[in-house]
Amino acid sequence: MEVNLDDYVKEWTELSNEYKNLETTNSTYLELLENLEQLQEQCTKQIKHQRYRMQQISKNIKLCTKNKRLTPEEKDTLEDLNKNMLKRKAQLHEIEQGLPQKNSLYLKIILGDVNVSILNRSDKVRYKDDYEKFKLILNVIGLFLSFLNIVVNYRALELAFIFLLVWYYCTLTIRESILKVNGSRIKGWWRVHHFISTVCAGVLLVWPQGEPWQLFRTQFMYFNVYISLVQYMQFGYQKGVLYRLKALGERHDMDITIEGFHSWMWRGLSFLIPFLFIGYMFQAYNAWTLYKLAEHPDATWQIPVLSVLFLILFIGNTTTTMLVVPQKLRDRIKEKYRLKSLSWALKARNQIKGEKSKMETTGSNNECDKTK
Repeated sequence: MEVNLDDYVKEWTELSNEYKNLETTNSTYLELLENLEQLQEQCTKQIKHQRYRMQQISKNIKLCTKNKRLTPEEKDTLEDLNKNMLKRKAQLHEIEQGLPQKNSLYLKIILGDVNVSILNRSDKVRYKDDYEKFKLILNVIGLFLSFLNIVVNYRALELAFIFLLVWYYCTLTIRESILKVNGSRIKGWWRVHHFISTVCAGVLLVWPQGEPWQLFRTQFMYFNVYISLVQYMQFGYQKGVLYRLKALGERHDMDITIEGFHSWMWRGLSFLIPFLFIGYMFQAYNAWTLYKLAEHPDATWQIPVLSVLFLILFIGNTTTTMLVVPQKLRDRIKEKYRLKSLSWALKARNQIKGEKSKMETTGSNNECDKTK
């Protein structure tokens, strides 16, 4: 076989020309990247400036309203100004979503000073959806393993399940922190709940094999089966409700499913409340069982610690959910009375209109009689 070096030289020349194009493209990219960083800094500074000026305006308005009685026209102007300021706050928040955000302390400890901001909106939503899938898949695996542990009493299987819990909750806290940086509005308690659950799983992992563990083991596995089933129901229904509310523009794209109950779930998910409270009572029962086990002769330090952790979870979950329910009930009652008052007002208005029309009809008839 003859080797034609000229062909290879020709190919290399073509490749070199292509490389020159690559260098040009790369230099353009680097220039744009530098400009992008400068623009991001400018936007951040301008947002801070806007907020500072708005604070000053708000302070001045408060001082003005304290020292002066406003005329109706001034009140209208002030109301419009407040509306515009609220609108501006929302606009600034929306602009911020496209800018890199600072990491939380937790992320700095775990990941270092790595920028985890996702600037592309579709990428943000994709990451959020990936988080939802992760929770759902791990929930199903956890359900299977906990059920298997009820059937089979094997130490290696127990440890595998508990280690899965540790890894799951650790990963969940990291992912939620990244979502928080990228605009997710997950509430404080549900994040704290996952941190406590991580500690709880870690303590369970180092709980030595013994009679106290065997006494608690079956109850704990049943608890996990129940919680997994409830969470599976929640994830399924919450995704549907969130999708519907997002389509109506009532929820944010980065809102996520949670283990508890939130105000937006009232529509179509209130049937889950009894199941949630049963789960919370199960947590309290776990705390009580562990408290009693602490008196066992072979009890270790893990037992009272877990008892306290389960009690904290019970109190936190119950309190958070109970704060949502009365609020929504009050809102419903207010809405009911508001609708009633509107209907009464409409009825009264119709009656007045009817009486006026009757009077006009009677008046016109009388005029006709007079002319006759």
